[in-house]
Amino acid sequence: METRRWTNSPYLQLSMTMVLWGSAFSSSKAVVEHVPHSVGAFLRFGGAAVALLLAVRLFGGRGTRVPARSARRAAGAGVLGVFAYNGFFFWGLSLAPSLDAGILIPVMSPVLTSAFLLVTGKERAGWARTAGLALGLLGAVVFFLGAGGGAQGGSSRLWGDALFLVSAVCWASYTLVGPRVLSGVEPLRATTYATCAGALLLGVLAAPDLAEVRWSEVPSGVWLNSVYLAVGAAAVANLFYYRGVASVGPANASLMMFSVPVVNTLCATFFLGESFGRLQGAGALILLAGAALAVTQGRLPGRRAASARPRASTAAATAGRSGPRGEAAG
Repeated sequence: METRRWTNSPYLQLSMTMVLWGSAFSSSKAVVEHVPHSVGAFLRFGGAAVALLLAVRLFGGRGTRVPARSARRAAGAGVLGVFAYNGFFFWGLSLAPSLDAGILIPVMSPVLTSAFLLVTGKERAGWARTAGLALGLLGAVVFFLGAGGGAQGGSSRLWGDALFLVSAVCWASYTLVGPRVLSGVEPLRATTYATCAGALLLGVLAAPDLAEVRWSEVPSGVWLNSVYLAVGAAAVANLFYYRGVASVGPANASLMMFSVPVVNTLCATFFLGESFGRLQGAGALILLAGAALAVTQGRLPGRRAASARPRASTAAATAGRSGPRGEAAG
């Protein structure tokens, strides 16, 4: 009984999700080092599509009927949240370390979403939110300055980081349209439709490069990483994430997203030998502090009134969505 209660703990499931998402950045980098970035993206999400289709077959309600219009909208969302996001993400990985991606994407996505909600008047700007966004912007500037200079930087890394920022913009946009576009569709099925649509387009993008890959010379580690990314960082992480959010709410779940850069830093450092200089490190810390302040609005989520959750958690939920769902966080 105790074992079952522990394995069903929402915070344990969310913690496992963050580990899967955090490690996905360095795992994706290991794939891109041996195949073109377009092929790497297709391997990951082609496999994820197969894994999610299997998950729907096993865990999805067999009697559930999804309206054709809802299915089309969910697939359309995959163009932005899977195809565009991961096209830029894997392209960036071919130019810059995964260490940078694990800082910029999961942290900048909620910052960008919060900024959009404030500019459009959908949320009010308290002092904590405003200060957090200002810190986030400052941290991003410092981080990019560090990427462009010094022994650890260079133009290639700077361009890669710029592509990671575009990825964050794509994911923030997907998060903003997601609740409306994916409404009325069970989360597992919605993610499956989006992933399949995005994977199909990634396959079209990768088609010219597929013929140039010498498949017999591809190391076994590339295949192992691809399977891990598809099954672990996509299917399993998605399932755990949605269960955790359903139990504790998006505001509490989103705060755990800030553990993703920590996991990614450990993986990138120990497995890939990546590093960044002091200026980038300072920018990363400022960026993390600003994002945390903007998302929490200077308060612990447990102290928020339940009645305020629909407004207060809108931007906070974006941190949980940046990433990775499995396809986004890494």
